[in-house]
Parts: sequence; C-alpha cells; structure tokens
Amino acid sequence: MTKEWDICYFSDGGQMLTVLDQTLLPTEERYVGLRSADEVADAIARLVVRGAPLIGIAAAMGLCVAVTNGEDFEEAKHKIGASRPTAVNLSWALERMATVEAGLSGLTFESRIARLREEALRIKDEDAETCHKIGAYGRGLIKEGMGVLTHCNAGHLATGHYGTALAPIYAAAEEGKHFRVYADETRPLLQGARLTAYELERGGVDTTLICDNMAATLMAQGKIDIVFVGCDRVAANGDTANKIGTLGVAVLAKHFGVPFYVCGPQSTFDKRCKSGKEIVIEERRGEEITIMHYLKPMAPKGVKAYNPSFDVTPRELITGYITESGIIEI
Repeated sequence: MTKEWDICYFSDGGQMLTVLDQTLLPTEERYVGLRSADEVADAIARLVVRGAPLIGIAAAMGLCVAVTNGEDFEEAKHKIGASRPTAVNLSWALERMATVEAGLSGLTFESRIARLREEALRIKDEDAETCHKIGAYGRGLIKEGMGVLTHCNAGHLATGHYGTALAPIYAAAEEGKHFRVYADETRPLLQGARLTAYELERGGVDTTLICDNMAATLMAQGKIDIVFVGCDRVAANGDTANKIGTLGVAVLAKHFGVPFYVCGPQSTFDKRCKSGKEIVIEERRGEEITIMHYLKPMAPKGVKAYNPSFDVTPRELITGYITESGIIEI
C-alpha cells in the first residue's frame, strides 16, 4: 500500500473534488469529478465515497469546492451534512470547517478559500497520520501464523490512507509477519468482497474471501485468532456502530473466545451520544438486497426488504479499542 494511491483530491485549480468511484470496484477504477454541494452529497449518499473517515475528508474538501464555485457556505454545509446520518466524522469535519469559516470575516474571497482549502487538506493529512498510528499500536496484536478476520472495509479506501481496521494488518505485513486474513463478503453491498479483498490483494496481503455466514465455522475450527473492525460512531459508554453484520461477528467472537478489537480515530468517539440506543441507524433501499450486484433480480418482485446499513455492538462484546492514542482495553 503506497501513499501515491490518492483516491480523494483537489483538481482543476481547486474547483473540483476528484474521487475514486467505489461503486465500480473491483472491475473498474474510475475517478469522477464533483463541483457542487449537491454532487458531493450525492456521491456520499450513493457510496461513491464511503467509510467514516473518508466521508469526513470528502465532506470538508467538497464544502471547500462548493464555496470556491460560488455557493453559500451554510447552504452547502447543510446539503452535504444531510447525506448520511450515522457516521459522526461527517458532522465533525463540517463543524471543524465551520469553526474556521467563522474566523474569516474581512478576508478577501481568495484568502478565505485558501484558508478553507488548507484546513480541508489538514483534515486529510491528520487522518492519514492517525491511521498509521493505529497500525503502529495494533500490529503487535498480530502474531506469526495468526488468522485475522475483518468485516466490511475499513482500509485505505475508507480513510485518508492505510485504514483503521486494516492498519494493523498493513503494519504487521510491512514488518514481515506471515498471517492469513479472512474477509467477510459483507452483504448486501459486498464491501468486503469488492473493496477489502481488492485492496488487500493489491497490497500483497494473504487474503481469503468468505461469505458472512462462514465466520462461525472458521472460529469453531480454530482458524480465527483475532478480529479487527472499524467504527462509524462510538457512544460515550463504548457501544459501537459499524457496518451491518458486525454485531453478529462480535457475538461469535465472544462465544469462541476470540479477541474483538474496534479500530478508529478519536474523532469517531461521540461523547454527546450516551449509548448505542441513541445512534441513528441509516436504513437504505431494499433494492440493495434484491437487485444490486446481480445480473438478474434474486428475490420475487414486490417482496418487502429490511435494509439497515449499520448495527450496534454493545461494549461488553468488545475486547478493546485501538486509536491514534493507543489501545484501550476493556
């Protein structure tokens, strides 16, 4: 994994945000240009850009692009902020940009844009550094010959660089350790199959793709020694929202005595949210279950579908949290 693989950057003199369209992976690497708050919000909502840290980065950079192109700051901020409700990094990044904007009265338009752009890039660079620190702290948990399970995608494609849940994996691999990674496919959007398997293979990591319902069998066979997952929001009591299916993995890990670690930046910890019961869970279109990623529909026409994008793992099922400040054991 190299930092040169930039998947979210300013282009056209800062008037456009260019992002890798993750809906097309793994069959096609296509970059798209975004010039307005509506386009940025749509890209986040449609998962062209996804992953809590990268959503925050794209939101900050997209807000900057929107203002550069003449949009009102507050209106653009509102449009982008309404795109997805669960990932706290979205609102965190936008509020950070708003704090900077509040101190720019009296400056020329050019100076104001330059300062906003500087702050957005700082958010991106800080996230990359945070990911490397998570990797540095977490790599020691991976021992030679281990089997590592991860769910969804919390790697380079979801962050400024390196990843959160994949950061210990990349760091351990760079140390020369030999181990196996098992990636849950992560239905219904298949982030594990399309994205995690894709980027780990790209990074030369020994990776095996499994269906979500195979994790229990692998744990029963003793093939899983540790689990790393990311997080979209951590409540004040430690309850954690992550991609749907994470709760099931945590229950299995508890039953089989497998350590279960949540990896994420401190910006994902929401002290204003008392517990997981207060986390708003996004519910997405049923077509993502019945039609998307199939050549033909895989369910009878008109059948009802329930499609929550996230679930909440209670604190008591979590072994510890890995942040840029270290490992917090429970």
